[in-house]
Amino acid sequence: HVHSSIMATVKSSTTGVQVGDKDKGVNVQVVLRTRPQNAKEVAAREIPVVEVCSERKEISFVGGPKSTTSKTFTFDTVYGPSSTQAEVFDNTVVPIVDEVLKGFNCTIFAYGQTGTGKTHTMEGAFDSQENAGVIPRSIHYIFDALERSASEYTVRVSHLELYNEELHDLLSTEPKTLRIYEDIGGASSGSSVGGKRAMTVHNLEEINVNNAQAIFNILDKSTKKRMTAETLMNKQSSRSHCIFTIIIHTKEVTIDGEDLLKVGKLNLVDLAGSENVSRSGATDQRKREAGMINQSLLTLGRVITALTEHSLHVPYRESKLTRLLQESLGGKTKTCIIATVSPSSGSVEETLSTLDYAHRAKNIRNRPEVNQKMTKKTLIKEYTVEIEKLKQSLQAMRDKDGVYMPLEQYQAMDQELQARRLKETETEQAIERKEAELEAINKLFKQTQDELQECSVSLAQTQDAYKQTQDELSATTESLVVANETIVDHQTVHAEHNEYETGLINTL
Repeated sequence: HVHSSIMATVKSSTTGVQVGDKDKGVNVQVVLRTRPQNAKEVAAREIPVVEVCSERKEISFVGGPKSTTSKTFTFDTVYGPSSTQAEVFDNTVVPIVDEVLKGFNCTIFAYGQTGTGKTHTMEGAFDSQENAGVIPRSIHYIFDALERSASEYTVRVSHLELYNEELHDLLSTEPKTLRIYEDIGGASSGSSVGGKRAMTVHNLEEINVNNAQAIFNILDKSTKKRMTAETLMNKQSSRSHCIFTIIIHTKEVTIDGEDLLKVGKLNLVDLAGSENVSRSGATDQRKREAGMINQSLLTLGRVITALTEHSLHVPYRESKLTRLLQESLGGKTKTCIIATVSPSSGSVEETLSTLDYAHRAKNIRNRPEVNQKMTKKTLIKEYTVEIEKLKQSLQAMRDKDGVYMPLEQYQAMDQELQARRLKETETEQAIERKEAELEAINKLFKQTQDELQECSVSLAQTQDAYKQTQDELSATTESLVVANETIVDHQTVHAEHNEYETGLINTL
């Protein structure tokens, strides 16, 4: 089976139980994990810049003894430097895996600066009971649960790498072209939801597995293919993003004796870390890798910002990473983000940036829906239709009744078609950018209108106050004239009285 969906959900059930309100959705779960100081940081006498309070689910950024900056962040769960792999799995991951076993699509991904423990958290050591990460523990947990249920089941896995914006199938034995596209598929393909478009990776291989050890044998080979390199900040720095997907089909029997197929999907994502090139010492190829990693993570940050601010334009298309995570951020998948940070003063800016983005991501709302439980009759009907199509294609080939052309001509036509699709995508992106610019202009115009309205009201009030002052001044002037006339009259009477008095004195 080489045609699979990575971040898409299977067609939603009209009778299934939904997580949260369909319209309002549920918030993305965000947990924070702080690793211990490493030997290099201790030798450099770097001091801790964060304080963890797991009981209050808080982490405080203090910035050191000379810093005046202090900020406290609250998350769904906060793990301190002494936290164990088992704690993270039992408290955070187990409830999510249980949702997958109920028929939901779920995603867990680690986010943070390079060297903060993302790969340790997600993978750890497969052969160590103490240091095993989310992926090996989830595998064991899933098969233990399936065995206990005594139900018939099938499990398929895929492993996808995104390196320098190029997709690579880590399970394939030979190089092949992978591409992401939006597809409307049937219920059996799991590539769409009720006729809506979903992100699909074409030609990605899925392998059937019967037990946990079979998956570990596969991962032992696929993880060695992943691009890693040593930098000044990390001895084994991941140079690519990886998505390991587990698809679980389980059979249930209704009261009427009818077989139902329940489907759940778990996406386990290990992101490459953001990297300061001047500090990591990356040069040449490592520097180009860091640039591509930082660019995709910046786009992820813009997507998170757009979703939390309820922007009309969300830039999913600007990076293959965000296209792959589209259903996990704002879609119909139940998502958990494990943000990892360094506690040391040498990573102050990166730690604060991770805390800000992770805290913002808490406000993203998804609308998880349980996948449709398909009946055996429905599956047989779909398989029958697919078999009939294959028979017709085979008959056309035998009868030479199909359309045939030289391989070079077919490749030329295929390249032309891909070029047209690329142009269409670029045009859509240009339209989205123009719409975003128009939205910004309209917002500015509305703001200017509001300011003009406020100025008009203020001007009218000022004019009224000016007119009132003028009226009061006129009244005061009239009062002053009357007062002056009264004074003159008093002075005249007083002068006449003095003259009369003087004359009377002279007469006596």
